[in-house]
Amino acid sequence: MPVTEETRTKAREIIARYPRPRSALLPMLHLVQAEEGYITPDGIGLCVEELGLTRAEVGAVATFYTMYKRGPTGEYLVSVCTNTLCGLLGGDEIYATLREYLGVGHNETTDDGMITLEHAECLAACDHAPVVTVNYEYFDNQSEESAVRLVDDLRAGTPPRPTRGAPLCGFREISRQLAGFLDERPEARDAVSIAEPGLAGLRLAVERGERAPEYPEATLATTERKEA
Repeated sequence: MPVTEETRTKAREIIARYPRPRSALLPMLHLVQAEEGYITPDGIGLCVEELGLTRAEVGAVATFYTMYKRGPTGEYLVSVCTNTLCGLLGGDEIYATLREYLGVGHNETTDDGMITLEHAECLAACDHAPVVTVNYEYFDNQSEESAVRLVDDLRAGTPPRPTRGAPLCGFREISRQLAGFLDERPEARDAVSIAEPGLAGLRLAVERGERAPEYPEATLATTERKEA
C-alpha cells in the first residue's frame, strides 16, 4: 500500500529537526513502520526520496536493527529477554512456554494477528529479571505462569498495566511515538518510569557519599577538541 500523504508530511517534519537530512533516517523508519506495522518497500522508497539516499543505504539500516520489522507485526510485540541474567532466572523457560502456548516462534505472529513473539538479547532491566516487554513497555519479575496470563489478557482485549511505563498501546502507535511524536494520553504522562530496584545503587552511593571519579584535565581537553 502506498505511503499516505499524512505520513509524508510527518516525515518532512522529522527531517526539519536535523541539520542534515540523512540524520532523520532512524525516526523515519519508525514512522513508516507505524503505517503498516513493518518496514515496507514503499516505506523504504519514502526514505530514499525524502533523504536523497539509495535503497541499499536505507535497507542496510532497516535490516541491521531488530526494532525494524521486515514482516507484518501483531497488535502486540511480546519480547522475552533471554540474555544471561534473565535466561538464568527463567527467561529461557518463559520463552519456551510462550512459544509452545502461542504456537509461534521468533518473529512469528499468531493467526489472530494479535501477538508477535520474539526473544530479545537484552531489555536493559537486569534488576527486574526475568523481564518481558510488550510494545517496549516493561513487565518485570515474570514467571511462566504470569507470562501466559499476560498474553491471555492481551488476546482477550484487556491489556494489563505495565509494571512501569505508560499504558499499553498498539504496535503501530508505539512506532509512531518512537518516531518522535508525543503520546497524547494524560495517563501516559503520569506513568512511573523507574522502580525501587533501579534506584538501589544510587541510594546506596548517596548514603556512602560515593561519586564517580572525575576525568583528568588532559582527557577533558582532548574530548573538547574532538567535539569542536
